[in-house]
Amino acid sequence: MNAAEQLQEMIKQSHRIVFFGGAGVSTESGIPDFRSADGLYRQSFKYPPETILSNRFFLNHTAEFYDFYKENMVVKNAKPNAAHWKLAEWEQNGKLQAVITQNIDGLHQLAGSKNVLELHGSIHRNHCMLCRKSYTLEELEAQMGVPHCVCGGIIKPDVVLYEEPLDTAVLKAAVQEITQADMLIIGGTSLSVYPAAGIVQYFQGKYLVLINRDKTNRDQSADLIIREPIAQVFGALRA
Repeated sequence: MNAAEQLQEMIKQSHRIVFFGGAGVSTESGIPDFRSADGLYRQSFKYPPETILSNRFFLNHTAEFYDFYKENMVVKNAKPNAAHWKLAEWEQNGKLQAVITQNIDGLHQLAGSKNVLELHGSIHRNHCMLCRKSYTLEELEAQMGVPHCVCGGIIKPDVVLYEEPLDTAVLKAAVQEITQADMLIIGGTSLSVYPAAGIVQYFQGKYLVLINRDKTNRDQSADLIIREPIAQVFGALRA
């Protein structure tokens, strides 16, 4: 039995699947990641991306933050790939309980997934730092330079920047879903970003599957490891 057949059989035997995904899920939709050979961290900018995407930089260099953010973090016309569609299909059929994602692009929802826990927030939600009024991505992009609220306050994306904590409620919900899962599929992530990656330790179910091109720190405890592109893997599944 090859890896694809093993995965198919594990899915067949499982009833509470949870998917934990990272940047590799979205790269096949044309969204750049951070840590690969062609990722943003390997490119040359005036400041390191880790610095630009920090809360301190946002507060002190807001215009430069938005120049980088709009150019590199918002990918227009990105579409869900086979992985997004398959996960939405499983949820609709009652097979999958939740998608836990480190991505901020909203592609899981675009594919039809409902129970999506976004550990690092979303580019599609934005708020005024003064009055807390909400703004869509389209409303944010419609403004040149630093976007401002009608009250005069600066609009901030609802994404978790460096130096900021994860949303406690989202984190708690993600841990609960993983604890109750009988199968956890981890895809498109090196599990190197904490505290998000740390929640996989709460899995107590039957099958742990890793789908990632590179090694992860959970390989030794996985029941199945697949080193192929995740959209390719999901696209070949029958169920």
